[in-house]
Amino acid sequence: MEQMAERMKQPPEKFKLRKTLAEHPFGTIKRWLGFTHFSLKGLVKVSTEWSLVTLAYNLKRVLKLVSFEQLMAAVV
Repeated sequence: MEQMAERMKQPPEKFKLRKTLAEHPFGTIKRWLGFTHFSLKGLVKVSTEWSLVTLAYNLKRVLKLVSFEQLMAAVV
C-alpha cells in the first residue's frame, strides 16, 4: 500500500491523463449500456462479449461525430 501511495505521488499528471483516457469509456459503458458484468463464462466467450460491447460503444461514439449517411458512405 505504501509503495503504491508513493508511486501515485510521483507523476500525478500521468494519473490524471489515465483518468481522462482510460476510465471514461468504462464508466460510459456501464451507464449507457448498463453493462455491469459478463453474462458468459470462459475466456473466449467473455472476450467475444467484451468485443461486442466495445463495438457498440465505438459505433455510438462515431454516430455522435458523423451522420449515419456519412458513416454508410465511408463503409460502402
